[in-house]
Amino acid sequence: MIILDKLYKKSNKSLYIAKIGGLELKKLKEFFDNKYYIELILASTLFAIAIFTDSMIEIIIGLLYFIIMLEVVRAVMSFLREKRIKIRFLIDAFIILALREFIVNVVKINKEDISSVEALFSNSTNFHILIFSGVLIFLFILRWIAMFTSPDKIHEKK
Repeated sequence: MIILDKLYKKSNKSLYIAKIGGLELKKLKEFFDNKYYIELILASTLFAIAIFTDSMIEIIIGLLYFIIMLEVVRAVMSFLREKRIKIRFLIDAFIILALREFIVNVVKINKEDISSVEALFSNSTNFHILIFSGVLIFLFILRWIAMFTSPDKIHEKK
């Protein structure tokens, strides 16, 4: 009887520790499930590094390259899984690529002032900015159309 009582107290204590540990693990899991905190910490860290090293544009361009690679990998993985190409992922990659080129042309390369419409066509860099703006508008319209005409949306309506 004494041995069983000691085992009961011992097992009860370990259950209590497991409950406390489970509570800690549950809070930790909830923290990582809410990705907002992780994104906020990561963005704040990258922003601080960019400010201290005076490399804000280079970090933004690098992150845009990373996002482009993520979109391409998503498109390839979607193709391998479903045996069809989801145009949405490719359009997203092209939008990000066009945004990256737009940022590079506007911030890093362009040293010209745009005072009139003729100034857009007199300098090749300004002309590229105008072309990238048109491409971005076209891609956003294409993305909007792709959202409504995708086979996934058609199957959901049925």
